[in-house]
Amino acid sequence: MTAIETINFTRGVPAPESYPTQELADAASAVLLAHADKLLMYGPSAGLAMLREWLADWQGVKADQVLVGNGSLELLEFLCIGLLKAGDVVFTEAPSYDRALTLFRRNGITPVGVPLEADGPDIEALEKLLALHKPKLFYVIPDFQNPSGATCSGPKRRKLVELARKHGFLLLEDAPYRMLRYRGTQEPTLRELAPEITLHMSSFTKLIAPGVRCGFMIGDPATLAKITRVAEDTYISPGCFSHGVTYEWCRRGLLGPQIERLKALYAPRLQSCLDALDKYIPDAVATRPDGGFFLSLTLPQGVSTTDLRAAAAKRQLNLADGLAFFPQGGGERFLRLPFCALTAAQIDEGIRRLAEAVKDVRK
Repeated sequence: MTAIETINFTRGVPAPESYPTQELADAASAVLLAHADKLLMYGPSAGLAMLREWLADWQGVKADQVLVGNGSLELLEFLCIGLLKAGDVVFTEAPSYDRALTLFRRNGITPVGVPLEADGPDIEALEKLLALHKPKLFYVIPDFQNPSGATCSGPKRRKLVELARKHGFLLLEDAPYRMLRYRGTQEPTLRELAPEITLHMSSFTKLIAPGVRCGFMIGDPATLAKITRVAEDTYISPGCFSHGVTYEWCRRGLLGPQIERLKALYAPRLQSCLDALDKYIPDAVATRPDGGFFLSLTLPQGVSTTDLRAAAAKRQLNLADGLAFFPQGGGERFLRLPFCALTAAQIDEGIRRLAEAVKDVRK
């Protein structure tokens, strides 16, 4: 008997075939031979200088406005330690990235969720929450949000800036998916709209590979210095070898072509996901993102995420826990579907099984 393939709709990981393996091998060899003294020794806590300078030029800022670490999630941890304290309140979208929620809670910080709509945070709900709380920052993922897939509209971005200035909180903009727009028109970043109150985060995890462990933050130099001190006290030096390989790969002009390859690979997979949902579960309400790694579903009435996960597991289909993305409860009918690491055939088969699991729960 042929074993049934397990299909994972759990984590937002890149497709292994997307890795620029030979390019990275060539870059690693060249940069190591040229800069072994920098790559194999302890380096600056703010990140390898060559990479910081390249990122500064790419982003149109000065090098002291760039902090590079071993992934953007680690930088978020350092921010929690360096800028916040136990008992502080931060706002997040609801739903939001579950790992970020975990870090906030682990540091004694209270995340308060602002309901997320198709075009970004619910501004009316945000204003009501601002009458009740004084957040230190609002953690937002404006482009192709994890986990929903939503993108914040231009008017809402400007309103977020207005409210942040009025109420005195920082905007923490997490933008790892921004470069992966498959259609539609790009909105300005929050940093472009309000650089003085925005910390902008991104990484090369989705653009090169998770293994490069290279995330960065852009912001006010004095604010970044506080976060850098935490980094120094934690690991003395980040991974300079990884930073060096990333720098050399970028310096060679390979980022732009890689992004175009990723778009060509992932856009059809997003469409396959939407087509399969229309075919097998037409009464589930799905987001229809213009890019990124995720779309999400509001499941039909009477179908809970918890029950659905159990029913799906019996069909060798693994689903993420929708409840984990909501900082203060909710999500009983929420389901995130990552699609980039699956082929069109796996997507179709996975959603066919998902539909059967929905029928099981309804029964």
